[in-house]
Amino acid sequence: MEELSLHNYLNNELKCSCDKIHSTNLKEIEISEGALERLPELIFKYNYKNVCVISDKNTYKAAGKKVISILKTEHIENCSIVLRQDDLVPDETALGNVIVGIEPDCDLIIAVGSGTINDICKYISYKLQIEYFAVATAPSMDGFASNVSALIINQLKTTYEAHVPQAIIGDINILKDAPMDMIIAGAGDILGKYVCLLDWKIASMVEGEYHCSYIEEMIRKSLQIVVSNGKKIKDRDPETIKYIMEGLVLSGIAMSYAGNSRPASGSEHHLSHFWEMMFLFEGKKPVLHGIKVGVGTIVAIKLYEKLRTVAIDFNQAKDKILQFNEEEWKKEIRSIYPVVSEDIILFEEQVQKNKREKVLKRIDFLEKNWEEIQRTIGRYLPSSKELIDLMESMNAPTKPEQIGITTEMLANSIQYGKEIRNRYGLLQILFDLSVEE
Repeated sequence: MEELSLHNYLNNELKCSCDKIHSTNLKEIEISEGALERLPELIFKYNYKNVCVISDKNTYKAAGKKVISILKTEHIENCSIVLRQDDLVPDETALGNVIVGIEPDCDLIIAVGSGTINDICKYISYKLQIEYFAVATAPSMDGFASNVSALIINQLKTTYEAHVPQAIIGDINILKDAPMDMIIAGAGDILGKYVCLLDWKIASMVEGEYHCSYIEEMIRKSLQIVVSNGKKIKDRDPETIKYIMEGLVLSGIAMSYAGNSRPASGSEHHLSHFWEMMFLFEGKKPVLHGIKVGVGTIVAIKLYEKLRTVAIDFNQAKDKILQFNEEEWKKEIRSIYPVVSEDIILFEEQVQKNKREKVLKRIDFLEKNWEEIQRTIGRYLPSSKELIDLMESMNAPTKPEQIGITTEMLANSIQYGKEIRNRYGLLQILFDLSVEE
């Protein structure tokens, strides 16, 4: 397995052929057995004085208690906040609990956990203008090194600007003992890159969106890690766990290089976000982000496969958008998104991605370049069968119904999942071309 050499991406600037200068403010990465013991060294290196350790009731047991013990042994001033909700989500309540509990003189937050804890701590530390370290308790998602935070505000899943951690610490002795569904979730989050890279490439062709081949190659390295090691995940092989964690961090660095989550989040994530919001509205137990992304990736690849096999009637698509009724669309949005519908309607008024003139322009481009679009799909994606076989070898769910997604919810996510983001990709293409599932 090729070494990723993550440290090569730190503490330097890359003048890229895309005409941008890529860099990340992430300073330290330690992914190894016993990595947690380096924590005091890093705190002293950057001269932090008052540390706040934030965890939930599960991650406190997994690593938070040990972190506090290590800090006390080294006489490092610290306070601890343990968020005790059964199904913690990164919402206003969680953010408020941290704000209330944090000490005024805190100069470093240590986030002990995975996705939710990191989203909370990343955003809070950014707003308070203090640094944070990420101590990973599971290799479950690729947001550790990203500069965005995914929060649920007013029951709407939204990505907010934030900053990267100063350091990421992944102790293999802790990561390999994480719940297996969280390890599988990390693999699923990376496998979603098949779809988001294709979405990104097509968006650059159709919309002229910024695209960087170097960043794409970084994401492909993350993908190759999971494809090469996926079958060993269920054995909790320490080397495999290390590779998965490194792949997740590399994906986050790629997002930081791009300045947004575009290289690592596409239509598969839009489906996942839609399902997450519907579960929240309906009071259902949440499903891990990466598990949903893995299933969403298979759904998206099958839809892309359909685009390669069905005959597209471009004239019919143009006729349909000319008949598009905005008031009817608003009624549908109010029915599908009962709590946040007005926010989504306002968002569409701002970005106008469904505006008749914009859609017609995109249809014209697709019609003239359809063969090249088809070839691009073929180059970027494995077959759905290949991906299903790989995920089944990890004991990962591959069908929507396995994670509680009903047929109606699936259909609605394909039709309306695009409305919560202004990102051109598969779901917008299906809308533009009037391809109905």
